[in-house]
Amino acid sequence: MGISCDDVVLIQPGKTPDDPTIVTINCPDKAGLGCDLCRTILEFGLSITKGDFSTDGRWCYIVLWVVPISDTRQVDWESLKSRLSSYCPSCAFPVYFNQQSTIPSPSPLYLLKFLYLDRKGLLHDVTKVLCELELVIQRVKAMPTPDGKVLDLFFITDCMEQLHTRQRRDGICEHLMAALGDHCITCELQLAGPEYESSQGCSSLSPAIVDELFGYELSDSEACLQALSPDIRAREKASITVDNSLSPAHTLLHIKCVDQKGLFYDILRTSKDYNIRIAHGRFSSNVEGFRKMDLFIQQTDGKKVMDPESQIALCSRLKLDMIHPVRVIIANRGPDTELLVANPVELSGKGRPRVFYDVTLALKVLGIFIFSAEIIRHSSPVRQWEVYRFLLDDNSEFPLASNRARSKIVDRVRRTLMGW
Repeated sequence: MGISCDDVVLIQPGKTPDDPTIVTINCPDKAGLGCDLCRTILEFGLSITKGDFSTDGRWCYIVLWVVPISDTRQVDWESLKSRLSSYCPSCAFPVYFNQQSTIPSPSPLYLLKFLYLDRKGLLHDVTKVLCELELVIQRVKAMPTPDGKVLDLFFITDCMEQLHTRQRRDGICEHLMAALGDHCITCELQLAGPEYESSQGCSSLSPAIVDELFGYELSDSEACLQALSPDIRAREKASITVDNSLSPAHTLLHIKCVDQKGLFYDILRTSKDYNIRIAHGRFSSNVEGFRKMDLFIQQTDGKKVMDPESQIALCSRLKLDMIHPVRVIIANRGPDTELLVANPVELSGKGRPRVFYDVTLALKVLGIFIFSAEIIRHSSPVRQWEVYRFLLDDNSEFPLASNRARSKIVDRVRRTLMGW
């Protein structure tokens, strides 16, 4: 006996335009479901203002209060409902026996190739259209040509799973050509072939860059915050209290952290990768820029987290992923100046949503021209990272040899990524 699929995800608009929309999910449980749902909400340009969820290991009930991150963002609520429903286990009957996280088959990869006359901010305009069309950018290479044009290669997957149809492919090209206007020269979309294989692993990071991006721990991370403004440094705080006295079956994690874009996703992603089950969780509203969260958790064996070393390891990783969900630096790449942004990749292989969108938006606002861009993967002994690389062009307002100009770029990019 189960519930109707139409009732798995309910979306209730706020009573006034300023009120949050309430998203309710009522379905069989599975490992990592909360992370998948929060990632999807972030993909749609939404921020979670408050949350409450519980599960008995078989069935879960989740309520999320969400608002658009941008006032100009038009949310397709029906599409969001469909996407959230797709992550929920079958609603025809309760799947009590399946408590393992399942990794779905990857979506087919397509190559979007187009040539256009360049101008500042155009790369972000393209990225915005792709996000609005529910396309996920897996890799990108943006390369200038000798005659002043730009060739972009976007390797994308379709959240709607419709790229196999000519109507969907033609519609994407039409949207892009309309958005770019006279700047667009050609636009092609086809199933990715050898071009994707040749694009992987062709760009590596130097040992110095690897050390600066990934080599620091939380205790000495101030060395990597020198480029940030004082008010952002003040945000680099988080506290986690472990309590095993309140529940006979669960460990309580009491978390306090500065509010930021994707905070709930970062916490649930780390919990998912650590195989931590959250039986009950409550995310409070923003109070003076901070969030408080109570998570009642268990290990995969159904026991509390009693081992002190396991507690320390979990809390350290949670703190690191809350304070530094993304890494942003500027470095020299030969004679050029390079902006690098890195974020950890889930064990499922999925990266953080909308990073390319946010970085190109920040650079567009600053009026900085992107000479070339690419996305690569980097594997460290602990985890895999998604690294966004942007070669920047000098201009009079931001002379890239200036430490002050570089600090301002890092500051703006990080603020945009974190929603500050």
